[in-house]
Amino acid sequence: MGKLIAIIVIVLGVVALAQLVRVYELSSKLRNKGENEVDSKDNRLNGRLMLGFMAFFYIGFIYLMLNYGWTGRGVAATVHGRELDWLLDINFVIITIVFFLTNTLLFVFTYKYTRKPGVPAFYYPHNNKLEMLWTVVPASVLAVIIILGLKTWNNVTDKANSEAKVIELFSKQFDWTARYSGEDNKLGHFDYKLTTANNELALLTSNTIDSAIFEMEDGLSGIKALEAKLNDKKIMLVPEDREKMVVDLDRKERLIRLLYQMKARHNKSVDAAAWDDIIQKDTLYLCENQEYELNFRAKDVIHSAHFPHFRVQMNTVPGMTTRFKFTPDITTEKMRELKQNDKFNYVLLCNKICGGAHYKMKMIVVVLPKNEYNAWMNSKMATSTFKHKYFPVAAPVAAPVTPVTDSTAVPAV
Repeated sequence: MGKLIAIIVIVLGVVALAQLVRVYELSSKLRNKGENEVDSKDNRLNGRLMLGFMAFFYIGFIYLMLNYGWTGRGVAATVHGRELDWLLDINFVIITIVFFLTNTLLFVFTYKYTRKPGVPAFYYPHNNKLEMLWTVVPASVLAVIIILGLKTWNNVTDKANSEAKVIELFSKQFDWTARYSGEDNKLGHFDYKLTTANNELALLTSNTIDSAIFEMEDGLSGIKALEAKLNDKKIMLVPEDREKMVVDLDRKERLIRLLYQMKARHNKSVDAAAWDDIIQKDTLYLCENQEYELNFRAKDVIHSAHFPHFRVQMNTVPGMTTRFKFTPDITTEKMRELKQNDKFNYVLLCNKICGGAHYKMKMIVVVLPKNEYNAWMNSKMATSTFKHKYFPVAAPVAAPVTPVTDSTAVPAV
């Protein structure tokens, strides 16, 4: 019923508009006046309406700025974020000045230079000084903006200092996993060929290599299982399925050779870098006034790590590692006070449309004071390290390697 009413209203509106146009045409004929003829009275009216529209335009613009803030970004919660905001504010100041200047000239000139009977238009085709003015001034302004922008960008993307804590953010459809570098502040190595159901980060250690080899050879869908199905005459396979299994078997045979080569040249001394790595799900905990070096990886498609309150955004690309450094300097509790919102939380979002469930790909971020963060980190290092629980020295080859996770959830944003 609602759709029918909407259609009727639209149809009636079109009919009414057509009738108004017809009335205008008839009134023009009664006045013996062509549609292209505009008298001085109409010109003056249009000029005044332009001034009125300019006033309405400016009042609305100023109201929106006062009511919703300068840009709506909110307070930056990182050191470099305020530098970026300052640079953006400079751009907005310049844009606003140009906005008021150009629109004022547009509307005031429309009012001032309305057509007057007996006054011919002044022909003014060119002026070298004006050409020079509106070429040099914009070029100078753009040069200042570009120089400041390059300086800020180089500072933001420069190498982190030696005291920066290293964290890896691993993205896949449709969640984030954080890996802390632990006590040695070094992330363990990884290799995509070691990706299994219980080693989704593909961490590289002696144990994970053995587990990957076992799964590739003796797993439910491993090489031996595929060969058994292909050679079992009791199993009837359609040609399409048999071709897929042959292709899968060929791929896994090539991969198992690479895994054995990896095992042969693997140096067990590098395992120690992974032993104290801490894997964190659902919530990323950070320390106030601590610089971080974030490394980003992706498993499947391109994602984009976006921390809106930290002014951080970086693409995560399969097959390569990207990085960004930043220093959070406002705790979650302080930001809640600033926003007067007890339920506020920082958040990590994916800013690329990465699939059907892209909308739910987020991770809560909590910034803690140094003493609280140290207490949390100490508890994680004491109870959740790979070294003592997931990389035992005498682990059998087939032992699964289950990463440490923490599902402690903070209320959603």
